[in-house]
Amino acid sequence: MMKVLVTGGAGFIGSNLCERLLEEGCDVLCVDNFFSSRKRNVSRLLSHPQFELCRHDITSPLYVEVDQIYNLACPASPVQYSISPVQTIKTCVQGAINMLGLAKRTKARILQASTSEIYGDPTVHPQPEDYSGNVVTNGPRSCYDEGKRCAETLFFDYHRQYGVDIRVARIFNTYGPRMLHNDGRVVSNFIVRALAREPLQIYGDGSQTRSFCYVDDLVSGLIRFMNAGEETPRFINLGNPHEITMTELAARVLAHTGSGSAIESRPLPADDPRRRCPDVTLARRWLDWQPHVPLDEGLQRTIDYFRREDLRAGGPGDTG
Repeated sequence: MMKVLVTGGAGFIGSNLCERLLEEGCDVLCVDNFFSSRKRNVSRLLSHPQFELCRHDITSPLYVEVDQIYNLACPASPVQYSISPVQTIKTCVQGAINMLGLAKRTKARILQASTSEIYGDPTVHPQPEDYSGNVVTNGPRSCYDEGKRCAETLFFDYHRQYGVDIRVARIFNTYGPRMLHNDGRVVSNFIVRALAREPLQIYGDGSQTRSFCYVDDLVSGLIRFMNAGEETPRFINLGNPHEITMTELAARVLAHTGSGSAIESRPLPADDPRRRCPDVTLARRWLDWQPHVPLDEGLQRTIDYFRREDLRAGGPGDTG
């Protein structure tokens, strides 16, 4: 039985990953400090005989015996990491050092959840893995962007110096069930506001683009990458190559919710990328992976989730 550690395992992506790993017969240790996650995401897994939950902050060492490590621990939206930028970069850097040290000791394969933000505001489109980025080192988003870039450097240095078996997944925008209602991500923001009949806030003129990958597709990509052969490239983009403007996304959310919410324009935040779209050629070639869930289907599933959560929790303000 494969023993798998998932840091940040009670988060949006992490909880979906834990569930899939259990379905595949793994013994899963979920580690989380609950800074940007919630126990509710994994509550249904607590009775599973092959699941264990541990409250722990990976900026401190962790001593366990595992075969694989998925390092997902880190606040992943501007709302979350702007609350504590120093802790965010410590999680990226010191957390990576601690998890790489664990992988070195146990000879576990380790996958780093990196991000499309390492490309900054790109001058190359779509973004391939060999693009070095157009980044800002001292802006309000830099704690996350530069923290993730430094973590990638650490992963490759541990691989070259100590032979640690690494994978680095550069994750593009992902959405789906178990997103927090107040995490500041555009999909959850639009859906929650539409369901509440509140105005949808579009920053700038709405022409900036993103590409959205449904969480089930992303989890499949992460698992395929983790279990791919030694000849596989060490870093690969994972995301949906279908690009959409924020204005079009708002229109689709309004259509799926049947909401009459107005649309408000807000100033564009500092360092907000104008375009974001992955080149997933390597993922197709080496992992035989590409996203399958269409945006409209994924949006409807996510809207249904937020409707259920609102009824069960007594309103979107409950994040316990």
